[in-house]
Order: sequence, then structure tokens, then C-alpha cells
Amino acid sequence: MTNKPNVKPARPWFSSGPTAKRPGWSREAIPTDLLGRGIRAPEVVARFAHGLALTRELLQVPEDRALVYVPGSDTGAVEAALWNLLGARRVQVMAFENFGKVWATDVRDHLKLEPEVLTAPWGRFPDVSKVDPAADLVLPWNGTTSGVRAPGVDWIAGNREGLVICDATSAAFAMPLPWDRLDVLTFSFQKALGGEAGLGVAALGPRAIARLDQFEPPRPVPKVLRLRDGKGFDRTLASGSMINTFSVWTLEDWIDAVEWGLAVGGLPELIRRTDASFAALGAWVDRTDWIDWLAERPEERSITSVCLKIVDPRVAALDEEAQRALVTRMKALLEAEGAAFDVEGHRNAPPGLRVWCGCTVDAADVEALGPWLDWAFGEALAE
Repeated sequence: MTNKPNVKPARPWFSSGPTAKRPGWSREAIPTDLLGRGIRAPEVVARFAHGLALTRELLQVPEDRALVYVPGSDTGAVEAALWNLLGARRVQVMAFENFGKVWATDVRDHLKLEPEVLTAPWGRFPDVSKVDPAADLVLPWNGTTSGVRAPGVDWIAGNREGLVICDATSAAFAMPLPWDRLDVLTFSFQKALGGEAGLGVAALGPRAIARLDQFEPPRPVPKVLRLRDGKGFDRTLASGSMINTFSVWTLEDWIDAVEWGLAVGGLPELIRRTDASFAALGAWVDRTDWIDWLAERPEERSITSVCLKIVDPRVAALDEEAQRALVTRMKALLEAEGAAFDVEGHRNAPPGLRVWCGCTVDAADVEALGPWLDWAFGEALAE
């Protein structure tokens, strides 16, 4: 057993969604003058357009990309892309973690297409040699539930014929993204910068917009996912117009987060903060014998949603139910002390821990977390 540490993380929020609020966040900083106004009021629409403009600036979105809000967080943004764009070509889906598996199921069972599903065991990225440049490709850039991210970009052909639809919700604002290889990139407020839930964003490249203009999906598309009007891509969506009624509070909270990101140094600083937190956690993993990375290859390890497996022989000998029970005990001990919240792995992932190291988390808090994880493991094992 390990002695209880003396120093706790100042901000003990390590959830992978919603993620920690920005340092210094306060509800008093959120403007409320537009709450209760009509969602189509000119001032409200202008504010939503302002949110898109700030997002473009912070994320360094190329000017040829259209940004649109979609209900349902990142899930809604990905679904909108799938329902509006797929069916013109053969489809491949990378399913190496929970959400990739969800996209594969939706393409097959709800869109009634026959995708080729490129799978990999938990902790690995699929074989990129199987990617067909002539097919449409759907993938998570960073596996939020597996701690695995795409290894570079060279495996995506620069002159590919198919579209690349990328779920980047746990990658955006934390790592460089290859805009020239991604035709649709999606993310949510609740992952990227600790925003409130319910709104997603889709960044549509020229080839995706051309598909929307030229291809009518062979299926009825639900109104809340509809990116097309009678003429093709509904371009009013790129000006801040909303598909349905969105939360003004959520939008104002997002603007607050983006303004913070710009004020501290923009995207390079957000990436640096993420790298620093990941390095702090990695240093602890490397010196700790009872824990290891779920992602096997260093180049495939997520630097945001870091997933870890317990390798202590006493735990490895237990069945999955008993391993999950031990993680649950650790979680309860940590939360009772106010030392760390929400560090358990995703319910559909192998039993283990998951620590968010994105830009709204301070590296000093990650450094303080390690000894508490050691303590909780010893206590849970002794129970």
C-alpha cells in the first residue's frame, strides 16, 4: 500500500467528455443579454456567426472550408456527414474503438450500405495498406475510447477520389490536423475546449461541398441532420444560421473558451499545453510497474484521451468483471478524496483508466494525479 499523497490536483477534472473547463472559468464571465431572445433574431444569428469566425481563427481552418453547426454534439456532426454524403461510392469505415464501431453499424444498418470495415484490436490502429483511395473513408482521427490516434497522414492519398470523413472531436485544438487530406472534419464543444454539450461543428471542404451539390442521397435525411436544400449544399448554414433551435448559453460558453484559447497564444499554445500534460502522465506511466499504455505503439498513442491498462499480475489474473470492479473502487476512492474525477475507462473499452490531457488541463495537475492513482490502486487492491 502507498501513503496518501499530500498534494491534490488543483483542478481534479480529467473526464474525456465533457472535459475540464478552461483555467479561470466562471459562469459570471458568460454574457446573458441574448438569453430568451428568438433564435432567428439578427443579434442572435450574428453571435452564432461570430462563434464560427472565432473558431475558424483559433483552429486555423482553411478559408475554403465551410463551418456549420449541427445538433447532437460530435455524434450529430458525424451522422449529418454520413447521411448526406455517403452512397455515391464504396465505403470503408475504420472501427478500432467504440465510436468507429458505431459509425460502421450506422452505415450498414441505417444507411443500408455495405461498408468494408477495417478493424484492429483495442490498442492498435487498422492496417492502413487496406485503405482504398477510390472509396469514401470514415474514421476517428483519435480514438477517444481506445487511446489510439492515426499514425501520421501519408497513408491518405493526396489525389484520392473518395471523400475522407473524419471524427476529430478528441483531436481538434490539441494536435495538428492534415486539412488537405480531410474532406469533412467534425468536433464538439464538450471535448475540444471544455464547452457545454449539445452542439457539434462540421468543417466541409470543397470536395464535400461539391458532393452535396451534385449528389442527392438515396434516403430521407432527418431535418436535424439536413445539410442540403433544394439546390445542393445549404450555404446559409455556413453563415451562422441554425438547423434548429440551439442553446445560446452553450454558444456563449463556447465563445468564452475560444477567446481564452486565442488570448493564451492560439493553436500552438493549446498544442503545447496538451503535449505538456501528456508528457507529465507519460513520465508517471514509465516509472510505474502496475500500469501501461493501452495503445501499443508510441506513434499511435493519443495525447488527449490517454487510455491505460492495469498490468499488475494480481489484476491480470482476474476476470473482466473483477477488473472493472477494481477500477470502480479506485474511482470511488479518488472521488471521495476530491483528488480526481472520472478517470475510469469507457464502458465498452477493456477495463482500465482514462485520463484527459487536453489543453484545458494543467500539466501540474497531471503531475499531482500520478501519486493519487498509485494510492488508489494500492487501497483498492487491499480491499
